[in-house]
Parts: sequence; structure tokens; C-alpha cells
Amino acid sequence: MSNRDLLPRKQDDSTPGISRRELLLGLGGAAAAMAYAGNAISAKPGHDHSKHSAQLPDVLDAMNICLDKGQRCLAHCLVSFKEGDVELADCAAKVHEMQAICGAFSYLLTANSEYIKGYAGICEQVCNDCEEECMKHKEHIECKACGDACAAAVDQIKLHIS
Repeated sequence: MSNRDLLPRKQDDSTPGISRRELLLGLGGAAAAMAYAGNAISAKPGHDHSKHSAQLPDVLDAMNICLDKGQRCLAHCLVSFKEGDVELADCAAKVHEMQAICGAFSYLLTANSEYIKGYAGICEQVCNDCEEECMKHKEHIECKACGDACAAAVDQIKLHIS
């Protein structure tokens, strides 16, 4: 590639409209202006950011760890199924239920929902059931980690909500 290829080419003045470069520069400027305006609005005096973060961060962290460990446990169960071993079927079923309930509970915690207290009991029950089933297979690292995470989640619910 020669230096001549790197130089901007003179646009043909006979072509009506704007060039792609001019359009992209204009869009970039508009996006920057909108971002600045958004920051200015959110920084107004009286705008309260304290409600933007979870009010129960320890419970939320425990739920998210539980969800992560459950995902790993479920993946382990699926690998066992593919190998023809269905011993972990009940474990996978309990983890699957826990994922659904704790995923919803995690969302409620993030949103500081008014339903947290009512939903906490359901989540506690499901985590207890999941822990019980996973600990039947504690020789599997993933099952034990999921069971431990469920126990920690129950502890956080009892400590902060129940």
C-alpha cells in the first residue's frame, strides 16, 4: 500500500448528499451529546442513587453464587447423562428447580422488590431441598459445591430476611 492510498481522496462535488464519513462523524457527535445530557440529568441535586443498588447485597451475592454453582452442577449431571449414567437425575431435577426459583429471587433482590420477604420462604425451601439432594452426591465436586452454596444462601436468608 503506498502513501498515496492513505491520503484522503477528494470527494466528487457532483455527488449530492453527505459522505459516509460525514454521517458517522455526525452520529458520533450526537451520541456524545446525548451521553453528556444523560449524565447531567442524573447528577441533578435531589436525584437519589441509593435505591439503585440492592438493599440486601449479602443475600443477593449468596443467590448469585448459588445460581453459578447450580449451573456447574447441572452441566456435570448432563455430562453424566450423556455417558449413560442416570444416577444424578434427581440431583439435576432439584438443581433445575432451584435455578428457576433462585433466579427469580435474585431478580427481586436486585430490583428491591416489595415481594422479597414473601418469596424468601419459597427460595429457602427450594435451597434446602437442593442442598439435601446434592449432598447425596458430595463425592462429585460440582454437587458438593452446589449443596454448600445452597446452605450459604439459606443462612443469608435467615440472617437478613426471616
